[in-house]
Amino acid sequence: MTAAPLTDAADTADTTGTEKRPEDRTGAERRSAPLVLRNRAFGAVWLGQVLTQAAVRMFQVGVSWWIVAYAVPEARGLASGLFMAVCTLPAVALAPVVAGVVARCAHRSVLRTSAAVAGVASAALALWAYGGGLPLTTVYAAGLALATCQAFFDPCLTTSVPELVDDADIETATGFELSTQSLAGLVGALLGALTVDRAGVAGLSAGCAAAYLGAAVLVASARFRTVAVDSHDGAAAAPARRPLRRILAELPSVRRILICFTAANLFTAAVFVVIPLYTRSVLLGGGGTVALLEASLGIGALVGAFTGTRVPGRPTVAGAWCLGLMALALATPGLFAQLPVVAGALAVAGWCAGAVSVRFVALFQRMVPTADKPGFFAVMQAVLGASLPVASLVFGSAGDHFSPQTLCLAQGVGLLPAACALALLGFRTPEAAATESAGGER
Repeated sequence: MTAAPLTDAADTADTTGTEKRPEDRTGAERRSAPLVLRNRAFGAVWLGQVLTQAAVRMFQVGVSWWIVAYAVPEARGLASGLFMAVCTLPAVALAPVVAGVVARCAHRSVLRTSAAVAGVASAALALWAYGGGLPLTTVYAAGLALATCQAFFDPCLTTSVPELVDDADIETATGFELSTQSLAGLVGALLGALTVDRAGVAGLSAGCAAAYLGAAVLVASARFRTVAVDSHDGAAAAPARRPLRRILAELPSVRRILICFTAANLFTAAVFVVIPLYTRSVLLGGGGTVALLEASLGIGALVGAFTGTRVPGRPTVAGAWCLGLMALALATPGLFAQLPVVAGALAVAGWCAGAVSVRFVALFQRMVPTADKPGFFAVMQAVLGASLPVASLVFGSAGDHFSPQTLCLAQGVGLLPAACALALLGFRTPEAAATESAGGER
């Protein structure tokens, strides 16, 4: 008995045509081109992820700037923080539902439907905005809808990686997949605030709709392979799908790591609330300045996603050093208010985030049993995301009472305990954690 029906009728289409599938190619052919070019199915899905995450990031950046610069005359910090909190709630609140859907349904169908529904929601908001009289609550509702679609899309794609690539390419595919968030942050940063300055929320929503619908078409064109659950995993999962709490209970090393990063996210996630406030109050800039700062963060994360595997040391040790460096980078704008310095500091912070992510997600891909992956990645998203609404509300509200520079210093200081806690886990090697994943507690 497999953990889930992983293919629909189109997914099981014949692949005996003239095009070679990745597993039929020689080793030389496999090394001749980047993964996204030599594996067309993965390339199409990866590009679809770029479009969806770019769209949701563009919407979030654009609306945050619209709230701070145009829509709300007072209590801008609270209003923008509340919007970001709304956008982070679905990944946390819907984790059990997402895990069940990803486990039961064909992964391509989940990805395709999520992108299509988000495209329709964005198009509806664009039409309403073009008609005029757009209430702030409607924009909040649209942000909630797009975040809900993304809450299904992201863990489903992570779970689908083994269906798209060979085992030897899993870490490379993970690097590409995680780099998507960096690309999305970059593209969304460049287009979000600038689009709002020039075309308002109507133009912003229309651009998002085009990206989402394009992603749905790309995913629909990709072929997913069926991945069989091995006998050990199948026997464990046969009686019933394991509860989400039990999955983490049997992976103590992973659980401790996730707790450390959840605490860290209380301070790192606040950067998306702080940047618009810092731009308006300290740098006295406009949408172009927001775009530059967000792009610096995105470029750093993109480079980190592709170079993270080269960071020496065990993941916990490397992660601790990266969190320490990120603390310094996030605190720097609190001491130096020059635009080049702030942009450089955000680039360093982005690199740290990208490098840490690729190391740990690649480790989890190999540690977690196949049957548990749908539940685990939904839990991972929920656990890491649980701190995001709190961070958005706390730092957003604080932005109405304290200067953005003070908030930057608070971010840096707050990260240090998480870095120290992760360093203390260094004696727990990845090999020991892998043993736990196979047999539970040692």
